[in-house]
This record gives sequence, structure tokens and C-alpha cells, in this order.
Amino acid sequence: MKYLIVGLGNIGDEYHETRHNIGFMILDAFAKASNVFFTDKRYGAVAECKIKNKQLILLKPSTYMNLSGNAVRYWMTQEKIPLENVLVLVDDLALPFGSLRLKSKGSSAGHNGLGNIQAMLGTDAYARLRFGLGNNYARGGQIDFVLGKFTTEEQTTLPARIDIAIDIIKSFCLAGINITMNQFNNK
Repeated sequence: MKYLIVGLGNIGDEYHETRHNIGFMILDAFAKASNVFFTDKRYGAVAECKIKNKQLILLKPSTYMNLSGNAVRYWMTQEKIPLENVLVLVDDLALPFGSLRLKSKGSSAGHNGLGNIQAMLGTDAYARLRFGLGNNYARGGQIDFVLGKFTTEEQTTLPARIDIAIDIIKSFCLAGINITMNQFNNK
């Protein structure tokens, strides 16, 4: 059984390890822990690994955030991955920093990456793991905030939160979304 795990972010050094790239950061940590490496392929950097009898395709789209749906649709089709086996990792300003919320479907909540995925797939019924960034920015400062680097204080707790995100990904693939939501969303 195959799973497509998509970390949203933007390519390029100027976006490296910015808040908006938390999806890339989680997949980088997952790949490192799994001892696999990303290769540049069509529409993104791809790594493959196995957890028990599950094959995971890790995707960091190279389409920039606002066109992420092109990469997701391509790799779903290419690898014949059903919608219920897709998980998108995304940043979320509405959640406090470090909060993790797994959802089986939902609106884009104004997130351009999720909006494009929804448009390309024709549905919002795909799983997403939202990583809270908080909203500690001045009015009108949202873009600078999400494209900014994590604070020193945030960087001290970030590795532990990324580790939990990795546990959520593994549970999603091994136990399914409902069990995983029940186990992790209440923490």
C-alpha cells in the first residue's frame, strides 16, 4: 500500500527554514530519521521509504506554495495513490505555535497551497496535518511573519514538535486517520 506525504513550502535559499516551509522541514527530518535522501524529480524533490508493509513517497513540491496542487495531482496519478492515502503537511496561523492538528478534510482557511490542491483535486476531502505558527505579528505583517525565520525561543522547541509530527505521519499510515486523530489531536 502506497502513501503520498506532501510537505508544503517554497524552494530557494531565501525560503529555507522559514515558517511557511515547516512542511519541508518535517519531511527533511522524517527522511533523515529514515536514512533516505531526496532526489529532484518532476514537480518536486522525492524520497521513498517503507514503514512495515507501507510504502511512503515523500514529496516536497518544486512548484512554489501557490501551485502545490500540480505536484500532488501528478504524483497521485503517477504512483496510483488513492486520495485517502494522501497527507499534506502545512503551516497554520490560526493555531498556537507548535500545535498539531490532523484533519481528514476541510477548507483551505485562506492558505493558498491548500486552496490550489483543492482546486486541482476537485475536493477538500484529503488529510492535512496543520502545524501551528501562532499569530504573533502586527496587523498587515502576515506575509513577513510566515516568510520569516523562527525565533530563538521557537527553535528550542521546534525539534520536539517536528518529532511528534513524524509520529503522526507514521500513525496515519499504520493505524489510519481516525485512530491517529483520536490519539494526537487531544494533546
